[in-house]
Amino acid sequence: MAALCSWLAAHGTSCLEVVAVSFGIVSVLLSVLENIWSWPTALVNVALYTVLFYKTGLYSDMGLQVVYFALSLYGWYEWLYGGKGHTALAVSRTPRKVWIVLVAIGVAFWVVDGYATSHLPHVALPYVDAGTTTVSLVAQYMMTRKYLENWALWIGVDVVYVGMLAFKGLNLTAFNYAVYLGLACMGFVTWRRSLRESRAAATAAEVAV
Repeated sequence: MAALCSWLAAHGTSCLEVVAVSFGIVSVLLSVLENIWSWPTALVNVALYTVLFYKTGLYSDMGLQVVYFALSLYGWYEWLYGGKGHTALAVSRTPRKVWIVLVAIGVAFWVVDGYATSHLPHVALPYVDAGTTTVSLVAQYMMTRKYLENWALWIGVDVVYVGMLAFKGLNLTAFNYAVYLGLACMGFVTWRRSLRESRAAATAAEVAV
């Protein structure tokens, strides 16, 4: 194992990054499939990335992993019991009022986070980092509520992440986010189909009554 880790280090990555990437891809794929095991695997993923981002000076993203951990616990509960009558949660569209609140909070958080982290030592791309952090937080919350549009936000932020992480030399993680980008596109299509099917089933049930 030590020899493998040394080889990875010589080629611009690490054992920590490989394991984190693996859990991340599995977690997102399970989310695309609306599988509840996406949340336990996400808990492992964010714990590993907390350490990785600390080592590379991406402090906003390091803090983001801590919030992800809490949101993963919340999402785990919501997917199981967040529907009507504490049933499993179904895919839905994001309500307009929710959009307004999320945009307002997001803009405020981006400005504050970007300003605060820009004064930290060894910080890299503070406002870009803060922007991806903000959009990721919003998208992750939307995923816990199974709002379809979370995937649209992930598509946009993953494009930025690929460039930023490649710039920081985290080539494997940049590849990881490229995979996330493809999975996000798949997730949007899959969840939209799920939404249509659930609406059709609800309509059929109403007609039957």
